[in-house]
Amino acid sequence: MDELKLYTYIAVFGTFALYFAIAWWARAGSTSDFYVAGGGVTPLQNGMAIGADWMSAASFISMAGLIAFLGYGGSVFLMGWTGGYVLLAMLLAPYMRKHGKFTVPEFISDRYYSKTARIVAVACLIIASLTYIIGQMKGVGVAFSRFLEVEYALGLYIGMFVVWVYAVLGGMKGITYTQIAQYVVMIFAYTIPAVFISLQLTGNPIPQLGLGSTLADGSGVYLLDKLDMVVTDLGFKEYTTDNLGGTLNMFAYTMSLMIGTAGLPHVIMRFFTVPSVQAARSSAGYALVFIGLLYTVAPAVGAMARLNLMNTIEPVAGQNLEYSERPQWFKDWEQTGLLQFEDKNGDGKIQYTADATTNEMVKVDRDIMVLANPAIANLPNWVIALVAAGGLAAALSTAAGLLLAISSSISHDLMKGVLTPDMSEKNELLAGRIVMTIAIIISGYLGLNPPGFAAGTVALAFGLAASSIFPALMMGIFSKKMSGTAAVWGMCSGIGVTMLYVFQHKGIMFIPGTSFLGDMGPDWFFGISPNAFGAVGALVNFAVAFIVLKVTGPAPAHIQDMVDNMRVPGEVSAAHDH
Repeated sequence: MDELKLYTYIAVFGTFALYFAIAWWARAGSTSDFYVAGGGVTPLQNGMAIGADWMSAASFISMAGLIAFLGYGGSVFLMGWTGGYVLLAMLLAPYMRKHGKFTVPEFISDRYYSKTARIVAVACLIIASLTYIIGQMKGVGVAFSRFLEVEYALGLYIGMFVVWVYAVLGGMKGITYTQIAQYVVMIFAYTIPAVFISLQLTGNPIPQLGLGSTLADGSGVYLLDKLDMVVTDLGFKEYTTDNLGGTLNMFAYTMSLMIGTAGLPHVIMRFFTVPSVQAARSSAGYALVFIGLLYTVAPAVGAMARLNLMNTIEPVAGQNLEYSERPQWFKDWEQTGLLQFEDKNGDGKIQYTADATTNEMVKVDRDIMVLANPAIANLPNWVIALVAAGGLAAALSTAAGLLLAISSSISHDLMKGVLTPDMSEKNELLAGRIVMTIAIIISGYLGLNPPGFAAGTVALAFGLAASSIFPALMMGIFSKKMSGTAAVWGMCSGIGVTMLYVFQHKGIMFIPGTSFLGDMGPDWFFGISPNAFGAVGALVNFAVAFIVLKVTGPAPAHIQDMVDNMRVPGEVSAAHDH
């Protein structure tokens, strides 16, 4: 066994053993443990767990890859995902924690005094969470297939098994402590290679500063200027200009990601695990710090990965790399099918250009950039192994949180809340575990047949959460007259118009070559792309809800009193008062 493989096995299986041990130590014995870790997690612990829950395969694997290829346009992910956290911390988390319930649909059921509202919220939650989980499963498959040198499908099955063990056994309690360990693995795996590469390229050990520094070769050229020159020479758009199709689309994309973040059920659930409203606010602050550590490094990782990739394929301007002399990392990624070369002109050299007719790099999957980056930069094998463990930690931590959100929405909200209210706690816990197992199988199937690359699929999930759940929560807290009927109409219309737009655009994302309304082209609605449409869906949700409210009349007086009480500063009378 070669050195790299040995280090990779040690890093990956060592971290897995740690996750299993934590899950066994923190296994859930009650529904309170299973759903909200007994409400006893400290703000610092919760901040780290939120960080891990939050930094999915999309953040760890895909985001820097998107920034590498979109350049300046990729900044929407940084602004949207971190900005959404501020919204969540300020506008939603403290009020929902004060109300003191386990899940988002349960809050919506109470606030809108309606089982119908609860069922609609469950449906919206499952649609958004399943869409999000596809991205995590693809991340697991990509990382495993490359680093353990197994088939993508087998890698996915191994990942499904690992999540199943600690998520089903431990519930929120096991997931919380596992996510704290995963955050530590993830942050080291992301920043250590970035420090090495920043030193190599610019001589500056701080990647955030290296991005704006001059190159270490003594030329006096800034890194970003060099990158602009390299990509434009090959016919690509400048790295530092907008590649996302205009200011309005960038604004809509950022808003969609922001309000989608604030409406993601698996993240909101984390705020129910702390003992008080004050602790909910504090844990949001800690989470922003922990998330910022990774998110401020991502632009440097993306830019440096793109520069290293271009310099490898065309080491000297106008002189292309001989395919027979391609480096080992190139061969390794070719085996996964995520990197493909086709010698169109028969000269044995690699032409990598923006022109599809002459470009011979027929596939460069964006999701490989972070994982391949250390090998492209010739970093030590232990660093490459650490990145493999980090990528898997990112995918597994978010997958576990999403699976818990799905299982609790079905076992707690649908079965106990609507269908069988007299279900015992023991049976509810068993139902939660069975539902989670089924959800893992379904998400594994979708991971084997994923629509688009990981972060694109994830962006769609944020759009769905933005158009359905976020407006319902905002109106529930800040509009005390908002009625149940109006909220249900709003949620249905918001998610409905977003899904119609997404499925219509690009054919249907899930079924290529099909379309409801005929091809309307890329500029269907003010040039707003499908992944950015969640912001428009949210506006539709708000508009429909307030129109229906005018027609049907306000919420009853006792509900308005409940909302007033929720907004008064102070603690909940008892944690998770049912």
